[in-house]
Amino acid sequence: MAGAGKKRAKAERTDRGSRTGGESSTTGEQFSHTAPSSSDAARFDGPPPPSSTGGAPTDDGRGRRMSNAPSHPGSRAVSSVRAPSMARAGSTTRSAMGEPSRKPQLNKNVDYPAQVYNMYSQRSTSVEPPESEAPAAPSEAPVGSEQPAPSVNPPDSPPATLPSAEKKPSSGTAARWKGDTTKFRHLRVPTDNMEYDIPTELPRRPAFNTTGQAVAININSFPILKFPDMKVYQYDVMIGSGVEKRGLIMAIWESKLLQNHLGGGWVFDGNRLAWHLKQMPAKQFTIDLDQEKGIPPRPGSTRSNSHKVQLRPSTEINLSTIDAYLQGKMPMDNSILQAIDFLDHLMRVTPSKTMYSIKRSFFHHDVVARESIGGGVEAMKGVYQSIRAAQGGRLIVNVDTSNSCFWGCWPMWIVATQCTGVQKTLDLAINSQKVKASHNAPLKDSVTMIKLRKLKKVRFNVKYRGASEATTKKVFVVKDFSYDNCYTWTFEYRDRETGEVSRMSIFDYFQKTYNIHLEYPTLPVVETAKKNVAFPMEVCFICPGQRYPYKCDENQTAKMIKFAVTRPPIRRDGIQGGLNQLNWEGDPYLKNYGVRIQPTMLETQARLLVPPVVQFAKSQQKPGFSGRWRLDGQQFFMPNKDELHSWGICVFNSMGRDQIDAPIAQNFIRQFINTYKSHGGRVGNANPLIIAGPPDIALGVETLHNKLLAQYPKMKPQMMVFLLAGKDSHDYMRIKKSCDCRFGIVSQCMQNAHVRKGQGQYISNVLMKFNAKLGGITARVPGPAANKGMGHFKRPTMVIGADVSHASPGSMQPSMAALTVSMDTLGCRYAAACESNGHRVEIITQFNMEDMLAPLFREWMSTVGKGRMPQHIMYFRDGVSEGQYQHVLQQEIVYIKRVWRKLEANERDHSISDAIKFTVTVCSKRHHIRFFPKERTPACDKNMNPNPGTLVERDVTHPFEYDFYLNSHSAIQGTARPTHYHVLLDEAKMPPNEFQNLIYEHCYQYMRSTTPVSIFPAVYYAHLASNRARSHENKPASSGPHQSDEVRQREELIKLKALADMEGKKLSKTLEERLNRFTATETPPLVRMKEDTSIRWNMWFI
Repeated sequence: MAGAGKKRAKAERTDRGSRTGGESSTTGEQFSHTAPSSSDAARFDGPPPPSSTGGAPTDDGRGRRMSNAPSHPGSRAVSSVRAPSMARAGSTTRSAMGEPSRKPQLNKNVDYPAQVYNMYSQRSTSVEPPESEAPAAPSEAPVGSEQPAPSVNPPDSPPATLPSAEKKPSSGTAARWKGDTTKFRHLRVPTDNMEYDIPTELPRRPAFNTTGQAVAININSFPILKFPDMKVYQYDVMIGSGVEKRGLIMAIWESKLLQNHLGGGWVFDGNRLAWHLKQMPAKQFTIDLDQEKGIPPRPGSTRSNSHKVQLRPSTEINLSTIDAYLQGKMPMDNSILQAIDFLDHLMRVTPSKTMYSIKRSFFHHDVVARESIGGGVEAMKGVYQSIRAAQGGRLIVNVDTSNSCFWGCWPMWIVATQCTGVQKTLDLAINSQKVKASHNAPLKDSVTMIKLRKLKKVRFNVKYRGASEATTKKVFVVKDFSYDNCYTWTFEYRDRETGEVSRMSIFDYFQKTYNIHLEYPTLPVVETAKKNVAFPMEVCFICPGQRYPYKCDENQTAKMIKFAVTRPPIRRDGIQGGLNQLNWEGDPYLKNYGVRIQPTMLETQARLLVPPVVQFAKSQQKPGFSGRWRLDGQQFFMPNKDELHSWGICVFNSMGRDQIDAPIAQNFIRQFINTYKSHGGRVGNANPLIIAGPPDIALGVETLHNKLLAQYPKMKPQMMVFLLAGKDSHDYMRIKKSCDCRFGIVSQCMQNAHVRKGQGQYISNVLMKFNAKLGGITARVPGPAANKGMGHFKRPTMVIGADVSHASPGSMQPSMAALTVSMDTLGCRYAAACESNGHRVEIITQFNMEDMLAPLFREWMSTVGKGRMPQHIMYFRDGVSEGQYQHVLQQEIVYIKRVWRKLEANERDHSISDAIKFTVTVCSKRHHIRFFPKERTPACDKNMNPNPGTLVERDVTHPFEYDFYLNSHSAIQGTARPTHYHVLLDEAKMPPNEFQNLIYEHCYQYMRSTTPVSIFPAVYYAHLASNRARSHENKPASSGPHQSDEVRQREELIKLKALADMEGKKLSKTLEERLNRFTATETPPLVRMKEDTSIRWNMWFI
């Protein structure tokens, strides 16, 4: 095009999967995983939730648990036998052998940001932070990294303590906090585990469950009937300088010149590793892509399109080690991981050539299952596959349908119009101009332009009449959108006939050169990554297969859920369609290596556990396998502790529908009170205060609070109810922040639309939450120790649930850590504490553990333990990947043990706290295992989903470790997704019959539902609390989430810093300040909940 449009274009190929997020991003992960409604009756099992882990590379740089080999065959200290989600196996060994690093070496004397070390040391141990920065390393840890902090004390010294307020930290992030110790909440204090006996080997499966009845079900996994036992040679591939983009790397690798040099049969990971059956010496080639395309050298040009390719042997992989491990003849070690890693890449070679790949998911552009969800985005269905070792001494391939969001491959002006939300195309031209907030304020980007810039870095082609075939095949990248349009963007144009040079606009250029009259010349001009090359938006067409990297809005989320949710028969057909696309039988790479896979689903023997009885105050209900029961005529197992007197209602009306006047509000409250009394609720004031809320939400909360104090001067308000006109999340968060943190009073919000209807079922559903917040219990499941008042527990037991939620992609909001602790002997009621946990940091920090758990432990000892500590602690952890299991054991469990030691009366004798037995279990729903029971069998419900209580321990679980899949709920929509439970520590030695039934039956004790939930309630409550903690952020409610391009800006700044350091240069002061802000893992603490009230011990979070 204009200006530099005549310059030779570099070869650009589609970057398959180069801009991916976590593993979950391949399965419809573009939308939020919403918690059930107040009734949980509309519970569904659609696509898995987004990836909530912030796990960066761990010990071996690939997210796997690496440590000393276990002592007995079949067990593992830190390894993962599931399909490795990380390539580049064997890098640690390569560095240990002294092989050259594949990444540019960094200067050890330069103060790099932590992310640079993370980025340049993932595959080499030769690059380490300078020793002078060791004390600051805990606070400078990479974002999301869970690596143990380097020790800052001698081995025999006491644990590190936080610096005092007077002592100024020496360097790093610590220096920026000016000695304020409250800022060091996320400091990684080195862990000295010598005082605790925390095993590094995960427990083996003690036995299989024998309760209930045996049932045969199919699972969407396919056994590998034959896999190679030969030797495979791994090679380190360096293309160019090591900083080339993925598209250029693949263009060079797949070039005919290089393939002629190398020969066939190569498996390439698309980045730095390659495998082959033959052993070869180190080689070096120079590939000229212009020669590849037949482009002659341009006279006088100094630019070259030649690239150096270096191939070095790195590791010899013996595939026979896989079978030795599966047969229990050798322990898990790095050689087995490398072998499984190779097979995983082998299975991805052919699909990645014909489909768009995102990690292990593959999407075909011509697939019929696609749908526009608005905003210029379309949802597509694909196929997911992963290889893993499984119980029974074999490898299996897990295949499932996959859902993801892509930019629509439409004309860019259509996508831009939808993306910005403007009504007409011409409005895009008007609304994208800079605006002023006030008369004297400076110009700034409009909201429309900010939304339009979501399309930055999107690839596109140009198509217009008269364009050459070579031009239409070129791939351009959106650099930015200009405030100029086709009339105002001008360039120097040289007339080919006369040679005259003149200034010409883009509009005139198309008119004169191609006789094209642009239809939308006032739209912003599209600037490309090629200097001085720009195009009119209407001639740009977005290339297919580009993943949408942003969080979907509410409307997109609703449409995506509807698109992704499919009943089991339809999902099974989709899996079969995916198998046809994968075509294992015709895969030349699988044939070459002798891999043969069973084409039919695996059948396993599962157990159908006995459904429990649900106990109310005066009666019982037996839901059986239906997975549901009714509240009609039932009284809550435990009503509110104190009779309800001081409470009031604030009605917020807006200019629109669903307004509530005084008669409607009074009638609803009357019905609400009568229903509560019928459920056993104790209401002393049947005429609560009702006020009209002002436009200011916070003022309305304060007004209601003050009037309640005036009405009952000797009693603190017990409950504040708010009737809201809409679903504005900011209004909800302001109410909760005021009630929780400012006044310390539990609150209940309801929508005016439901209030106007006044349906009895809705009121009963709300009352389950209402009663729980006032200290009551909806229902319980009588356990074996029910006659002793201990439910399922045979000894004093505390249940802890933990979860860390992360902000959406593109947001700089902190991660939220939440801990829930059971507050009764039955395990029904829970108290929760929340705190910010850094930016995308998954492991809960020591400061947060001590700060949150110490008050909860004291309350438990005072009310539940009667002054004594528990004998058994059950710790359920959500959202942790396999590569972080050891971090949970060696950090979080150690932190909990330390809290108990500090609470012990005798500071020198820790025999009581050390005697506490721990059972540590990780709960996960981020997997692709699905159950398909046979029709007309006890395990199958009317929708072809598995019945509640379906337990799978064989064939798809770990070969030796203690894990299982449990489907504890009844899926209303879609295909049920079971929860995967993996036991990391089993000091209490509970038999599987007892432990697994306890988990299943506790799912019936979820406080706000008349159905069992899909995951253990302690974890569910922690998830709710971590989401609710967003309202406690110490920032103005009007500021909203920190969205847009901040994450991409951070990555670009990190790369700029690394390149500048390698060249001996420095970033500008402004860029350094921005980089420091982005790379800091520290985040401000949340606003504290009011401490002189009992809200912290009530279930404020539900």
